[in-house]
Amino acid sequence: MSNGSQNRRVLSGMRPTGALHLGNYHGALRNWLDLQYQYECFFFVADWHALTTGYEHTEGLEDKVWQVVIDWLSAGLNPGACTMFIQSRVPEHAELHLLLSMITPLGWLERVPTYKDQIEQMKDRDLGTYGFLGYPLLQSADILLYRAQYVPVGEDQVAHVEITREIARRFNHLFGREVDLEQKIKRALKQLGSRTATLYKELRRQYQEQGDVESLAKAQALVESNNRLSIADRERLLGFVEGTGRAILTEPQALLTPTPKLPGVDGRKMSKSYGNDIGLREDPDSVARKLKTMQTDPARARRTDPGDPDKCPVFDLHRIYSSEETRQWAAAGCRSAGIGCIECKKPLIDSVVAEITGIRARAQEFEESPELVRGIINEGCERARDAARRTMADVREAVGLEYG
Repeated sequence: MSNGSQNRRVLSGMRPTGALHLGNYHGALRNWLDLQYQYECFFFVADWHALTTGYEHTEGLEDKVWQVVIDWLSAGLNPGACTMFIQSRVPEHAELHLLLSMITPLGWLERVPTYKDQIEQMKDRDLGTYGFLGYPLLQSADILLYRAQYVPVGEDQVAHVEITREIARRFNHLFGREVDLEQKIKRALKQLGSRTATLYKELRRQYQEQGDVESLAKAQALVESNNRLSIADRERLLGFVEGTGRAILTEPQALLTPTPKLPGVDGRKMSKSYGNDIGLREDPDSVARKLKTMQTDPARARRTDPGDPDKCPVFDLHRIYSSEETRQWAAAGCRSAGIGCIECKKPLIDSVVAEITGIRARAQEFEESPELVRGIINEGCERARDAARRTMADVREAVGLEYG
């Protein structure tokens, strides 16, 4: 793998809650389908993360894992274009998590915004465990293990990427110093060539003296695009330009992704816990029934009452599933009371059912071929472990755990 491709790497995961619903699809999975052809993507089933809030109830976990994988494949994730694997099948996740826990200040974990939020929302569960406190660190280990450059997240998850950056920076600062670093840097600069090395030094000076982030980006691009550098020299030069030493762990960037508002049938955010979801493989007749009774603008108590599309959960679905022409028709008809809610929902129902019908058909094929599904995941786990082993070899060496 070239340095360039390594730095086009994306990592994301999903907890196994069983068969997915439309909220999961449009909130994350639909975006993955595009990313797999733009980046080198690693997508994993986060089964260890499922234990952080559900350690008392692991019955059925295996089935939930395979249901998620089948949904991924049925929705269009391509094992030839991306790597799909199961977190617990790559034990290096746990090893890196352990090593990072030795250097991560407790306060960093306690200040993660979702920590207190989830404790407040899940008062019925015993979350007074290290596993729950440390789940952001496990997320960081997931990302850093693959030296992912990008992590696709919505705005509410940016804090998790930021703490990962801080942990990588702290690790590199503590363990990225080499006794003979200066000599190794000189040798690495020779590999760049005279002209490129001179430009690199000037960009480094501009960044370190003036804080010019554009110069930093240009210097990083020079290093990442040079195929003559070894991986170790590339990491040294990337660390040197930032003033940290060898960059053993890559600081990831948040890849902000569109997360359309997808309401459940009661108008609240779609969630299995609310019982308002529409399954990705749900029976079409059930989908139609749910959508026909879906909550609309409360102001339309009668057929003749005008409504406001911006206050109607159904119109949020139109924004995702309907053409511009259909949206204009629905909005105008709603405001003028020219159409009723059932009439407004009909083209939407047709579009949702059509999408789900295609996914259901593909899912049935995978359900009837369990060995094929397991083979895909086994291959993905091996590819993931290869990448993970390379990272951990560097990590152990840096920490001083390689005893020869």
